[in-house]
Amino acid sequence: MGNLGSNLKLCNVTRSFLVTFLLYCLIADFMSILAINKRAKYDYEILETFEAGIVLEGFEVKAIREKKISLKGAYVSLRNNEIFLVNAHISPYQPLNVPDNYNPTRPRKLLLHKKEINYLIGKNKEKGLTLIPLKVYTKKEKIKLEFAIAKGKKKFDKREQIKKREIKREIERKLKSTHTF
Repeated sequence: MGNLGSNLKLCNVTRSFLVTFLLYCLIADFMSILAINKRAKYDYEILETFEAGIVLEGFEVKAIREKKISLKGAYVSLRNNEIFLVNAHISPYQPLNVPDNYNPTRPRKLLLHKKEINYLIGKNKEKGLTLIPLKVYTKKEKIKLEFAIAKGKKKFDKREQIKKREIKREIERKLKSTHTF
């Protein structure tokens, strides 16, 4: 009888481990980041973010899943009431097996609701605002782009941000050194 009780405890421990492991796997599968625009937060003040699907060819999807994408120098533009990702470089999945007319930086259409497109058209007309890509990631097996309405920072704004960050680091260092035993 005592042996049965220990089996129940083991079963509960195993069950909780399995639940934790499955949740971790679901979260990891749910959203994995494939590319980040590192300069975006340094060069721009992010005002509002959006999520959009991307129209891609099959081999581009495979290449993006292999993280062969770069958002450096990329931007989002509006043409004929449609939104496009421009200058995002997607390297070929298999360099020897690429179509002859493949352009790695071709404009790629973004999929958004009509209300969001109309809102972005209005915001894009405001002076000083631009649309920039922030990151590419997977969400439920779909490849998504997070982009933002942003305002460019001036050089002195960037310097001020660097000074604040250095002051914060210095304070943390001093607090850490005073609390060590």
